[in-house]
Amino acid sequence: MPRAYVGLGSNLGDREATLRAAVAELVAAPGIELVGVSTLVDTEPVGLLDQPRFLNGVVALETELPPRELLGRLLALEARFGRDRAAAPAHGPRTLDLDLLVYGEAEIDEPGLQIPHPRLHERAFVLVPLAELEPELEVPGKGPILALLARLH
Repeated sequence: MPRAYVGLGSNLGDREATLRAAVAELVAAPGIELVGVSTLVDTEPVGLLDQPRFLNGVVALETELPPRELLGRLLALEARFGRDRAAAPAHGPRTLDLDLLVYGEAEIDEPGLQIPHPRLHERAFVLVPLAELEPELEVPGKGPILALLARLH
């Protein structure tokens, strides 16, 4: 089964409880197996700065689902936790943010689906927990995770 990495974020409500409940619900679904969960880290917002701090992390999964179906599950889970992507400002506050970061060795650039995540290499709040889970990870088209992280410091 391919290994996928999903970024987790929340800055509204009980952030940790939301992230832990979302992970539990995600891996309870058929076709998804939990491999690991990174440490959750309190981080500054990016983009829209006038909002609460985020709690971020990464989860590693093995999945039978193709990338678009996995993304659909992530978006449906966000909605169940109260996120309305259409109504909220870009980079604004959110109860739950789930980003499909990496899916095996796939490189996909289609409307609504970009793998690896197009800004993954620019964000320490993603790279640090990703490196914690898989320090030898090669991000398709981007390079070794530790080299990407070193460029940010």
